[in-house]
Amino acid sequence: MKLAGIRYPLTLFLLSLIGGAVWLLWSGRQSAPAEPPVQPVFAMRENVLQPILPLEPIANLDPLRVALGEKLFHDARLSGDFSVTCASCHDLGKGGVDGRRFSVGIGGAIGGINAPTVFNSGYSLAQFWNGRAATLEEQAAGPIQNPIEMGATLPQVLARLEEDAALKKEFKRAYVNGLTIENVLNAIATFERSLVTLNSRFDRYLFGETSVLTPLEIEGYRRFRELGCTSCHQGALVGGNMYQKFGVLGDYFAGRETTKDDLGRFSVTQREEDRHVFKVPSLRNVAQTAPYFHDGSADTLAQAVTVMARYQLGRDLSHGDVEAIVAFLKTLTGDLPAVGSP
Repeated sequence: MKLAGIRYPLTLFLLSLIGGAVWLLWSGRQSAPAEPPVQPVFAMRENVLQPILPLEPIANLDPLRVALGEKLFHDARLSGDFSVTCASCHDLGKGGVDGRRFSVGIGGAIGGINAPTVFNSGYSLAQFWNGRAATLEEQAAGPIQNPIEMGATLPQVLARLEEDAALKKEFKRAYVNGLTIENVLNAIATFERSLVTLNSRFDRYLFGETSVLTPLEIEGYRRFRELGCTSCHQGALVGGNMYQKFGVLGDYFAGRETTKDDLGRFSVTQREEDRHVFKVPSLRNVAQTAPYFHDGSADTLAQAVTVMARYQLGRDLSHGDVEAIVAFLKTLTGDLPAVGSP
């Protein structure tokens, strides 16, 4: 094995993929033909397949719509009492999250699930932890109408925005049919698609900057692969492209009172095999998005790695393994997208 170039035997690499497939079948995902597991995609590095792809910008985004979406993302008129914006739970200066276990909505209401980052969400196979929204447009409509998040209605929001003559002109420039609620949601979604965090140190490594990672970070990537983490956390998002049960090799929910938010995909499909199944979160910028998991129960990356290994891989990791994997995960932090002032 040659760590500096991340060379390792092809047989070991294939075995890790086969092992990952076995875990997916064991968890019951084979019984859901309508949602087949996404096949891993790979990048090339020094003629060796890598399970993680570098991020690229999403192409062909209309700059007028991006600019409109950015304004609306910070616009309190989208909430019932003008107190909450999209940025309240998805702070663009703090990893696209609010740093809370559960977000605070209209009237101080507390939600029941951890807010995921908005960064790189345009690459995700679906939105929300349980994947109930197929598109970012659908996702944008959800919090606006949720009584404990933004607490407004779509007609109410549209009526408020129609009073803004300058905004209506901007919509007319960006959309043939001007200001409509569909275009409001599309503008927000288009802005969110622009929020891609490029130029992480790990992506630079994939592009050939061999000295950009430390030996500990390279070792962490090696352990991340060999332990089987890439069975679920792979591709450009290092996750975000498949669903998986939380507790493949151990009952994460044993001994605790579960909530409706613990049901995962079951809430959407009503299939028993989808109970406690969630969208695999992206690990991009994960060092900035604590606390972790849908329930916000892990305060640190070290805790999250330990829990994942125990319940998803059936392993108790050594302190050295956790330290190395955490070091690797920190290399996935990219540059914040250039956005204007709200």
